Amino acid sequence: MMGKKRKLLKRAERLLDRLERAFQSDFEEPDWSAAAFRWNDERGLAPIRRIQSVLPEQLLCIERQKAEVLGNTRRFVEGRPANNGLLWGPRGTGKSTLVKAVFNAFKDQGLRLIEVDKGDLMRLPDIAERIQDRPERFLLYCDDLSFDAHEPGYKALKAALDGSIAALPDNLLLYATSNRRHLLPEFHHENQQAQIIDGELHQGESVEEKISLSERFGLWVAFHPFDQQEYLVIAGYWLAHFGLNQSEIGDARAAALRWALRRGSRSGRVAWQFARDWAGREQGERR
Repeated sequence: MMGKKRKLLKRAERLLDRLERAFQSDFEEPDWSAAAFRWNDERGLAPIRRIQSVLPEQLLCIERQKAEVLGNTRRFVEGRPANNGLLWGPRGTGKSTLVKAVFNAFKDQGLRLIEVDKGDLMRLPDIAERIQDRPERFLLYCDDLSFDAHEPGYKALKAALDGSIAALPDNLLLYATSNRRHLLPEFHHENQQAQIIDGELHQGESVEEKISLSERFGLWVAFHPFDQQEYLVIAGYWLAHFGLNQSEIGDARAAALRWALRRGSRSGRVAWQFARDWAGREQGERR
């Protein structure tokens, strides 16, 4: 019994610590000279000093997706109307990397990035308040976003996008990436709730609730798995990036396909990982 009481006390202390951080409002002034930030419950907007240097031109075989996100972001940076964006599709197809690349493309024009975890979406009003009077344009980025039906962050994001009386400031744009089109798990039995009324398909309430969040993103960008040729093009690009010549890249073709087969995926991420491994081995043999 004493052991159970100690465990309960520890859990209660952890809960109190979290509640204290949640209601904390006096954060230190951010270092506005930084180009990117990460939300931290203790520090507020904590600067990120080392930023991945990927650029849009390094992302291959997603030209349509690049054009959509670059165009939307350019309008936002220039002070024109732009939509919050949801980038969805299978893992490793370039969703997160594209957001980082677009940020790098516009950071010299005053764009700033704020990375926020799903668990911190409850703090969106605090973040908005911190940046609403700043001259910079802020891109709020949430990676690998998905929810269970009753998570608090789900309702917080839904309200922030288009449900609260308090609007997001004009200098804040939100991009989220997800493997799920509607951000929530979808079940077969839910489709059985659909009805045909006067010749029109009407989804059941549970499906409508799931759609209601994703449709609040004005920009939907779908990503799709790469075919074999696209995978090889991406692997070849990165092999060249790491210093291999065209003959050596051709010799690596079969190994690249075996690597993808072992991983069960021909994603851009798998191609990049193969290129790093193969180039590292080649460079070692040259010494």
